[in-house]
Amino acid sequence: MAKTITGSVDQMLQQLYDHGNPNKAVLASARHAVSLESPQAQAVWPIIMAGIETPAIVSETFAPKLSRTGEPTYAETAAFAAIRLYAIHQQGTEACVYGRAYGDEAEGTLFFKALAQLRLNENIQVALDRRVKALLATTNVTSVINSLTHLVSILKASQRNQQIDYARLAGDLFHFQFSYESANQVRLTWGRQYYSNVESSQTKGEKN
Repeated sequence: MAKTITGSVDQMLQQLYDHGNPNKAVLASARHAVSLESPQAQAVWPIIMAGIETPAIVSETFAPKLSRTGEPTYAETAAFAAIRLYAIHQQGTEACVYGRAYGDEAEGTLFFKALAQLRLNENIQVALDRRVKALLATTNVTSVINSLTHLVSILKASQRNQQIDYARLAGDLFHFQFSYESANQVRLTWGRQYYSNVESSQTKGEKN
């Protein structure tokens, strides 16, 4: 059975952290590379190319994992984005900021759930809402990834050691690229994650 993108990226991130001996050279390259096609990203290629297998059948979808045309595939784009976001978050932090949501060894918070917790801080709520609303308003994956890069920096500044499920985020980004309908589904999921905590808090307050 072929792995899902989430499972493949999970293994990549585990490999990069390497039980507390992170591959600093590769992580540095990922941080400085704007995209998978950037010259700086070449250090990351072996991790992604080996971790994304062929023939490429991805669980419930039939899509090439590795490019056959030179254009980055949905899977490659999603995997690199997740690795870069993790690398930005991990920089300067001893504790691993990647948490496995599906494994027994560690748990991770969904990215937009973590932002929802951060949103409870009234001092940054307006600025954070503005960035998230801009992200949720676009179906262009490049713009979304660029927005996520800014958001992870904000998250790191406030919740440096929080473990995030970057593999699950890779899965979301993978499905985001399939169609306008798929992008809308992912955006709605992210919106639910981002606003749900605040709504729950408000509901509890009203009941009290």
